[in-house]
Amino acid sequence: MGKLTHTDKKGNARMVDVSEKPESQRTAIAEGYISLQKETLQLVEKNQLSKGDVLQVARLAGIQGAKKTSELIFLAHPLNLTHIDVALFLEEKGIRVQATTKITDRTGVEMEALTAVNVALLNIYDMCKAVDQSMQISDIRLKNKQKI
Repeated sequence: MGKLTHTDKKGNARMVDVSEKPESQRTAIAEGYISLQKETLQLVEKNQLSKGDVLQVARLAGIQGAKKTSELIFLAHPLNLTHIDVALFLEEKGIRVQATTKITDRTGVEMEALTAVNVALLNIYDMCKAVDQSMQISDIRLKNKQKI
């Protein structure tokens, strides 16, 4: 296991200095899952929830979440993302969210992808909570990160 990059020699938290690193194309893909009752999933699929279009709201919330990552994650660098995609997949027992983030910069975009997934899932939860108290958010993970 490597050493922690967000602490100085005394163990104090710090933002990593990336000013000397060369720019490169970076991509990250994260995903997560929310389980829903069958009836709730049908309401989402048919766009029949009183709060509106769950999938569209979750997609937009995820995009906004990625853009706001440096405001939520203390030591994350503010980034000018070049691409954010939030895809939602209706599955038999819930919804899988996958976020892809891209940038040409000196630092990675995995926190942005993970934040997008989390925010999208929380918005699904919020929009469905009136009809489904058994929802569970799970399996949030970084699937892939790449530097070219």
